[in-house]
Amino acid sequence: MTKAELVEKIAKEAEISKVAAAAAMSSFMDGVVKTLKKKDGKVTLVGFGTFTKVRRKARTGRNPQTGAPIKIKARNVVKFKPGKLLKDSV
Repeated sequence: MTKAELVEKIAKEAEISKVAAAAAMSSFMDGVVKTLKKKDGKVTLVGFGTFTKVRRKARTGRNPQTGAPIKIKARNVVKFKPGKLLKDSV
């Protein structure tokens, strides 16, 4: 499902315009991004799941074409842990 398809589904089920649904979707995504940018950013949607920010350490990897070792920098990544309701329904 694409973002456009999700906006269309939200608009239809909530009986609102697509513009309003797109604005709500955009606001939700902005809120999640802003929260995850914080030091201990974490977004929990009960029954759906939890988005958390995790710091990956620097490490050594390998170039798959040449096999030469390369350095991979440390960085933040987002992890998602599904909630019980989502796990049970899938």
